[in-house]
Amino acid sequence: MLQDSKKKRTYDAIVIGSGASGGWAAKELCEKGLKTLVLERGRDVKHVQDYPTASKAPWQFEFRGTVPIDQRMDYQNLKRVSADSLHWNIKDEEQPFVEEKPFRWFRGYHVGGKSLLWARQTQRWSDMDFEGPVRDGFAVDWPIRYKDLEPWYTHVEKFAGIAGNKDGLPELPDSEVMPAFEMSCIESHFKESLKKNYGDTRHLINARCAHLTDPQPIHIEQGRSKCQNQNMCRRGCNFGGYFSSNASTLPWAMKTGNMTLRPDAVVHSIIYDEEKQKAAGVRIIDAHTKEMIEFYADIVFVNASTFNSNAILLNSTSGRFPNGLGNDNGLMGKYISWHNYRGKANAQFEGFTDKVTSGRNPSNAYIPRFRNLRKQETDFLRGYAIGIGGGRWMGPDTQGIGLSLTENLLNPKHGLWSISSWMMGECVPVEENHLRLHPELKDKYGIPQIVMSCDWTENDDKMVADYVEQSKEMFEKAGFINITAEDTHSPPGSDIHEMGGVRMGHDPETSLLNEWNQLHQCKNVFVTDGACMTSTGTQNPTLTFMALTARAANYAVDEMKKRNL
Repeated sequence: MLQDSKKKRTYDAIVIGSGASGGWAAKELCEKGLKTLVLERGRDVKHVQDYPTASKAPWQFEFRGTVPIDQRMDYQNLKRVSADSLHWNIKDEEQPFVEEKPFRWFRGYHVGGKSLLWARQTQRWSDMDFEGPVRDGFAVDWPIRYKDLEPWYTHVEKFAGIAGNKDGLPELPDSEVMPAFEMSCIESHFKESLKKNYGDTRHLINARCAHLTDPQPIHIEQGRSKCQNQNMCRRGCNFGGYFSSNASTLPWAMKTGNMTLRPDAVVHSIIYDEEKQKAAGVRIIDAHTKEMIEFYADIVFVNASTFNSNAILLNSTSGRFPNGLGNDNGLMGKYISWHNYRGKANAQFEGFTDKVTSGRNPSNAYIPRFRNLRKQETDFLRGYAIGIGGGRWMGPDTQGIGLSLTENLLNPKHGLWSISSWMMGECVPVEENHLRLHPELKDKYGIPQIVMSCDWTENDDKMVADYVEQSKEMFEKAGFINITAEDTHSPPGSDIHEMGGVRMGHDPETSLLNEWNQLHQCKNVFVTDGACMTSTGTQNPTLTFMALTARAANYAVDEMKKRNL
């Protein structure tokens, strides 16, 4: 009976997490014939039927989308809550953590994870990004280069569907794209200004994004259709117009007949077989019964999102690994990094008074990194990209009293064109920025709480100062008025691009993973989400996570066939 029970809980592969990278691991492994168990700590979310606020108009929400104070009290860790996406938020008591220093941690605990919440921006890395650490000596050298990932970027992009242009920029390699969303006239004006004033050193392009503007047969086969420009993406998209695990990779994996999805499965740790000297499976806590259950497999993919992937590995202790699975060098949980979004800028333009914004654009324009690309030219390391958005909208005029005020409110007029920008800076990983497990405090599942200890560095401060200065200069040269640019001093983690802690590298003494995302000391465990990142680049990272995952999954299958795992 015991053997029968264990057999029912045995698979070829286990994937921890169902978000962007976990979904890709499931798809690739299942397509290759592996019986795969996907573990998700949150509730099940089925595409379309479990998007309760999708396409709803403002007047269909009680209080027009405002969440009453008494209902907000359970979400104090969030900067803000909104009725249209409250169903994706987790309550504070679900996973308390210790902030040694302020840190905003956004999580997605449901099937699909943050693939239902991401900004959908998909810029490739170049060798300028992969070679950053070896050029300036901070972090360790990446064990891969662009050529290693290029075919996997293509593989992912064709399946996911990416809107954008072929821009021909060495710092931002071209993607497999379908037509881009149109720039507004103020964005086009700014693009021409950059070309005029900065030549070939600064470019404004359409940001590449995971939206279907011209669905191909592969997307139709997934059951997805063209993006409707609703700009309600964070609610879940009934059309599958943008890429998410729920609309794309998980259903694809499911139809192979090889995937078993288990939601409400809070992963406790990975089981290590001391005799075989490899991982044997995964322990979970059932979210409802609090029962501990063990599942077994030949390979394990860790895609629980950066901090939870670190925590799971640190909690996976054994006689061989008393400090966490594969953590012989003690570096696990260290060199945590993220993106620097502290810089914001805004301006207005007095021209184009005969034009207005029509419709909605689910993407934005984008200035790729232009600092320290080929040589060190500033007093800070690495650089930053800039997001750009512009439009002209009607705004209420609150001037006047009585009838004049009523007239102004009832008949709003178009204001000036406005433009905004936001930085996305590369935070250089430092050892002091880390997470660890608390020796005593546990969550409601009996799992040690995460202690977060991360802060900005002098390099980040200098980078923000440069962004503020350059934004003002670029806006002034474009003829904009009412220019403001500032350092918001927001805490780390404010834009969910956390990375690192289980970094890739050549040397087991200075890294945790090899070039195939395998733990150096436990080759049948693969980490392919943000935890694996050696450095952060300036691009939104999810496309790179997905490409790394597809690459590692195919490698794992080949190694299994060779009986190397």
